[in-house]
Amino acid sequence: MKIKCLSIDDEPLALKQIGSYIEKTPFLESEALCSNAFEAMAFLSDNEVDLLFVDINMPDLNGMDFVRSLTQKPQVIFTTAYSEYAIEGFQVDALDYLLKPISYAVFLKAANKAKTWFELNRRQSDVIQTTNDYIFVKSEYKLMRILLSEIKYIESSNEYIQIHLINDEPVTSLIRLKVIEEQLPKDKFMRVHRSFIVNLDRVKVIERNRIIFDHHIYIPVGDQYKETFQAFVDKTFLI
Repeated sequence: MKIKCLSIDDEPLALKQIGSYIEKTPFLESEALCSNAFEAMAFLSDNEVDLLFVDINMPDLNGMDFVRSLTQKPQVIFTTAYSEYAIEGFQVDALDYLLKPISYAVFLKAANKAKTWFELNRRQSDVIQTTNDYIFVKSEYKLMRILLSEIKYIESSNEYIQIHLINDEPVTSLIRLKVIEEQLPKDKFMRVHRSFIVNLDRVKVIERNRIIFDHHIYIPVGDQYKETFQAFVDKTFLI
């Protein structure tokens, strides 16, 4: 398992150091290095990562406020030269807090903590079982059987998903969107956005790169997924 990482720091040398630490750690993978929170926002709008290494003391938008602003929150390890931020860092559920200067030994200890968290979280996917017709997911201590044909779309919210159904209330489950995506049949379900998977059989109306369900639910097609989705449209719809 590779943990996809994004690093954010306005100090070039500190950013380069974290990037090099990630590269030498076998279970980590560096997706991007950003020099400020706004670069990171732009990257995250079209890309998904598992773990953020975030400097706290940055101009314009500090790391703490940046993390609070995210609607889809990866796991976070804060880096800073100021120890007074430690308590605040853990109040936003950071996995760890590293005080600069950061040695590789200290970095690796935090990385291993992240690895343990992701391994425990991934085990939740053991409750997912799929067949050609239905899927079992754990929801509120119950194992629920859901017909694939009844699913309209699946929406991600942090570490949870909501499975939206045709004639029933949404089912909430503590599963990451990527995990359930890997279990669903590729010819029936497609990831169209970092936060959405749709049932292709339920796609009836498309308008301006948005999929419309029930005349009031608009699901955007992200830039990263447009080419694949357009291929489906070209094959399915008479234009």
